[in-house]
Parts: sequence; structure tokens; C-alpha cells
Amino acid sequence: MKRFTLIVLIICYTFSLLAQQQSTVTIKDDETKEPLPGVTVLIKGTALTLISDSLGIVSFVSIPAGKRAIIFSYIGYETKEQIFSFPIEKPIEILLEPAESHLAEVQVTATRSSRSINDIPTRIETITAGELHEKAVMQPGNIRMLLTESTGIQTQQTSAVSGSASIRIQGLDGRYTLMLKDGFPLYGGFSGGLSILQIPPLDLKRVEVIKGSSSTLYGGGAIAGLVNLVTKEPMVKRELSFLTNVNQTGALDLNAYYGQKFNKIGITLFATRNSQAAYNNNHDDFSDIPRFTRYTLNPKFFYYPNTSTTVSLGLNTSFENRLGGDMQVIKGHANNTHSYFERNKTDRYATQFKLEKTFVDRSVLTLKNSIGYFSRTIELPDFVFAGKQHASFSEASFLLPKDKTEWVAGLSLVTDKFRQTSITQYPLDYKLVTGGIFVQSNWKPTEKFVLETGLRTDYTNQHDVFVLPRISAMYKFNTHFTSRVGGGLGYKAPNIFSEEAEEKSFRDIQPLVLSATRPERSTGFNVDINYKGRFEDVVSISINQLFFYTRLKSPLLLDTLPLANGNYTFYNADGYLNARGFETNIRLGYEEWSLYLGYTYTDAQRDFKHDVSVNPLTAKHRINCNVMYEAEDKWRIAYELFYTGRQQLTNGEGVRDYWVMGISGERKFKYFSVFLNFENLLDTRQSRWEPMYTGSIQHPDFREIYTPIDGFIFNGGFRITL
Repeated sequence: MKRFTLIVLIICYTFSLLAQQQSTVTIKDDETKEPLPGVTVLIKGTALTLISDSLGIVSFVSIPAGKRAIIFSYIGYETKEQIFSFPIEKPIEILLEPAESHLAEVQVTATRSSRSINDIPTRIETITAGELHEKAVMQPGNIRMLLTESTGIQTQQTSAVSGSASIRIQGLDGRYTLMLKDGFPLYGGFSGGLSILQIPPLDLKRVEVIKGSSSTLYGGGAIAGLVNLVTKEPMVKRELSFLTNVNQTGALDLNAYYGQKFNKIGITLFATRNSQAAYNNNHDDFSDIPRFTRYTLNPKFFYYPNTSTTVSLGLNTSFENRLGGDMQVIKGHANNTHSYFERNKTDRYATQFKLEKTFVDRSVLTLKNSIGYFSRTIELPDFVFAGKQHASFSEASFLLPKDKTEWVAGLSLVTDKFRQTSITQYPLDYKLVTGGIFVQSNWKPTEKFVLETGLRTDYTNQHDVFVLPRISAMYKFNTHFTSRVGGGLGYKAPNIFSEEAEEKSFRDIQPLVLSATRPERSTGFNVDINYKGRFEDVVSISINQLFFYTRLKSPLLLDTLPLANGNYTFYNADGYLNARGFETNIRLGYEEWSLYLGYTYTDAQRDFKHDVSVNPLTAKHRINCNVMYEAEDKWRIAYELFYTGRQQLTNGEGVRDYWVMGISGERKFKYFSVFLNFENLLDTRQSRWEPMYTGSIQHPDFREIYTPIDGFIFNGGFRITL
């Protein structure tokens, strides 16, 4: 009997061991279902750590019977915790979700598509909430720094006195970039000169950038591309935050944001006060940073009558008084010697109305409308230019998504009216009305291939007709390699609001003769290839290589020689502006460390009457570098380095290259964080190499700007989140 009992015990023990030895788990990618080797598997509450093999399999041996919590972690993937009952009788499959999957599910509003960003052939760059948070504490007053750090984008300061700036994408002037807010074009025409200096970033949840011709999407103006600023929406969980920032030049930024959803209604409220003292860092009697005070108030209301309908109504307001020039004048001590100044007063109002209705078949009807008012007065010692802009945007679109196809069709009406209120011999009044009809399609016959096409036809009150086709394709070779290719036509209706006219404060500008002025038309093409993977299973790596080309016919230029009456006139150049080049982006990630490297090569040339010259203020070579350490919810430390190559001024003069570097840090606590930022540590500024003006102090002639002029900036502050 004893022998029999012993044999039974041995057999039971043996079967128990066999059961334990057969406890296996296979770990795979949630999207591709491919096995993941090198996954760290930790049995919670113990020191036992296992690593999955080349097939993504991990085997559990000698695990006591009972329930155990197992933690799965892998570089580039969300950590997952799951409870198992040991012994595991059948092989189990664990799916890990990529850490960037939240980005893959982002619906890019700029394209009107319901597809996620990973299924859209149009090449779209997104600046996510985390990156926005990092840049916002570095420059809370505006989005200039935010945009500068993207390859292929250059923010060009156009005035040494007012500090006005524009966005250049891939070597093309700022007037060829369309600025949107939540899909509404609110910053065109007269209101565009100071726009990027008057948009605080703290209510944004995402920025979408489409480089290359995008006129098929929103009509004229998007020859170089478009930038869509996507604001936050209310959530059930309240978001309440405050940010205060100061720097050594006399800047003070006060920001507050509130957002919350209550059953069928929601609200967001964003309010800021930004001020800056006049700052002269080179002691030449003129301000390098103008004095200004700006107030911004953006309330937005949401109504959800049912689960399939959303109605929103928002108001964007901004009021600014900006004064630059002679420091004595700014301080209130003007005299016969110290008399030069430039004052800009602006008032901006814009409404945003949107209705979105989703039907049972997942089709969506969207109605949009915005009405904008912008008033600006530019005052010089002996000249005043003032005007008011009234603009509107209306659009109705219908989205019909299917399993393999998606269609969008719509109508739009855009108006832009400018009336000069100051008295001059030649008023610069302007009016443009554009009606458009568009259709877009997205076809995904296989998991590897997606084709996107679009066609838009615009008709203006100047009797111009524009037919704008666009096509893009994407092919996924495997889980690591993806390629996109696309191209289209673009246009811009003529107006006088350009960097050249802005630089002259619209003084001595001859009104456009529309019968003798042609619209600018463009052809654009780009192709890219993207790689995502891991090195030795511990370093995540992403490489994107983009090639681009844009050909702009008959660009509108301001003549450098005045007419007999002393005015400068706009004319269509006889020829083309060609911008070609490539962008290289590399991102590496290792535990809490990340490295970003970017290089842009831009060859922008004017070919007028077979006379080839370099497009002014366009650097051929630009390098971006960012190294960051981020311990989640604790520390963020970043180092940045930028290189801008040699450029050529409008008069043909070549100017030097330069480097800019900065360091920033943030310490996070549960409800607040403190931050410090050291920008332009090398104190790179144009005044270190040459005087910023010629002529007399009463009548200065300022140099064209090609580098930063404000020099080293140290700022710091705190953010409270409740």
C-alpha cells in the first residue's frame, strides 16, 4: 500500500512539473500580429524576470499554482499588466499596443477625412500634445518657436522695428502658406502680417502641417502648404491650468485655460495677457524687441443634443498695442534728434461655428462658418496706414465612408474685403470673393496600398477659374517601411499683402491693377519613404526621407525701383520660381532618452527671362538637433542646436551662416511644475556682425533681417494644473 501511494505521489508531481513546463505565452504586436522578441516579462511581487525569444515566446517554469500578476514591457510599446492562473493549460497570446498608437488613431482634421493618420496618403506632420507642452513653456506668447523647429519651415522676421514675421515652407515666401485654426482660414490677407506673433499655443492639442501644394483642400494660398492649429475640446474630466512666465528682457505672460463637458453641453475658455518691455541689446538707440501689451480671450461653447450631433460656437479675440523704434521715444522722451518710432495697434475678432451630424451609415454632414474682423493701424513719425479687413468662410461638406473607400464632397464660399481708412493719394482697397466646389476620395483596396485623389474648382469675382487636381498614394512594404508620393496644382489670387509691402509699412505702394495682374499658379510634387524599427530590441528608430519640388509660374513681386510718382508697384515676373530639395528626419529613443536630428536642403531659384538667381533669404542648408531626457511626471531636460547656412539678401549680397543653441528644463509635481529656459546661449544676433541700420537716427534705413536680433533670452515660470 505504501509503495502504491508513493507511486501515485510521484506521478502527480511529475504531471505537475510537466504542466508547469508547458506554461507558455506568445507576445505579438497588436496591429501587425507579428511576434515581439526581447519583451521583458516580470512576475509582480518577485524578482523573477524573463525575456521573450525570437518567436516572441516566453516559458514559465516552476511557477507555484495560483493567480499571478504578470507585467509585459517593451521599448516603444505600452506596458501591460495581466493576471494569470497557474499552471496555464493552453498557450496564451498577449498583444502589446505600440506607444505611438494614439497618434495612429488621430483623425487629421485638415484633410476632412475620417481615416487615421496612418491610412492617409497625404504626408502630414503632427506636433503632438507632448511636444506642444515642451515648446509652450519655452515661448508661451506665440507659436513662432514651435514652427521654427520643424525641418523645411523657417519663420522669417520681416521688420526690425515691429518684429513682424512670416512662415516660409520649403523656400517659398510666407504668403504662400495657409494658416488655419480648426480648419477655418482665419489669418489671411491683411491680418497675416503679425499672425504668428499673436497666437499663443497653450490651448492647442495638436498642430497639423501639410507641406506642398494644398489648394485642392482649401482653395487659394496653400501653394507652399498649410498649418492647421487644432484646439482642445472639453472632456468629462475637468482641465484647469494656469501658466506664468517671465524673462530678463521684461516679458510677462499670464495664461489660463479651462475646459469641461457637462452631459449635453461643454465649454472651453482660454485667456491670456502677454506683455513685453522694449529691449535694446546692442545699445544702438533702437529697440531689438518692441514694447507691447496683448490680451486674448477665446471662449467656445459645445452642444451635444444627442450622441450623433455636435454643435460648437467659438469666438477668437485679440487686442494688441505694439511700439518699437527709438528707445527715447518709447520711454516718452522724444525730441528733435530722437523721433523715430513705429506703432502697431491691432484688434482681431473671429467667430467659429460648426455643426457635425453623423448618420447611421457613418456618413457625416459638416457645416462651417466663420466671420472675421481685423483692424490695424501702423503709425510712423510722418506716415499713417490704417485699414479694416472683413472676411468670411462658409463650407458644407458630406463624408461617406465605406470599408475600402471614402468620399468627401462639398461647397465653399470665401470673402475677403479690405478697406483703407487712412487717407493717401492711392488707397489700397481690395475685395475678393471665391466660390468653390470640391470632391475627395480615399481608396484602400488592400492593407498595403491607399490611393487618395481630389479635384477642386474655384471661381473668383475677378472672373478667374481654377481647376485643381491632386493625387497621393501610399504603399506599406512591411511593418517597417512605408512610402508616400503626391502632387497637385495650386494658385494664389493677387493682393498687395506681402513681406515686401509689410517691410515698407505699406508706404508708397501702388494699388494693384487687376486687369494687368495675373494670379500665381503652381505645380508641386513630393515623395518620401519612412522607416520605423528597433536596434538590438532596445533602441527605437524612425527615419523619414522626403524629396520635394514646387514650380511657381509668374510670381508677384514688388519692383525695387519706384515709378515716376515715387510709388512701388507689384508686377508678375516673366518666368518661374523653382524650389527643390529634401528633408531628412531621424528619431531615436532609449528608455527616458530621445534624440532628434533634422537636415533640410533647399535650392530655391528665380528663373526670370532666363536670368537665374537665388531666391532671397533662403538658406540652402539647415540642421536641427534635439536631445531630451524625460522621466515621466518628474523631469524634462532638453538641449537644442540649430544651424542655418549662408543666405542671399534681396540686393544680391551674401550673408554669413550661424548657430543657435538652447537648454531647457522642467520639474513636474502632482499639480504644478516649474520650468527654466536658456534660449540662444551663444547670443547669436545680427548686430554682432554689422550695424542694424544706416542713415541718420531720425531717418534710419534698417538692414534686411536674416538672423535672430533679440540675442540671448533667459525665461522661467510655473504651471498649475488642477
